[in-house]
Amino acid sequence: MIDDRPETDIVLLPSEQRECVVGDVEMGYSFELLANRSKFSQIEPTIVHVTPKDANTRHDPYTHAQDEFIYILEGEIHLHYDGEEFHMEEEDSAYFKGTKPHLFIPVDNRGARILTIFIEEE
Repeated sequence: MIDDRPETDIVLLPSEQRECVVGDVEMGYSFELLANRSKFSQIEPTIVHVTPKDANTRHDPYTHAQDEFIYILEGEIHLHYDGEEFHMEEEDSAYFKGTKPHLFIPVDNRGARILTIFIEEE
């Protein structure tokens, strides 16, 4: 539950109550939860803030159990995915298996903001 109401079929999160919850230069990103995954859904929407290029020290890819959908809100990244590299710009999107090694690399010192939706397989 994000707000003070019991979990029903709606979960609200006003923007002023949203916080960056995880991340630092070592991780290469931080993220904000847009809504907690609820018992009604197998998705978890977040905004990922990719650390600017000169401060980003992350070089090792990640894996996780969930599929992932991304939409570039601001900035540009190189998406390293399973040994390949893809250049992505604002308004580009991708959907991929989280079990494959992947990493967001910033193109410049603006960093990037990415709408990321984690999808739990049933």
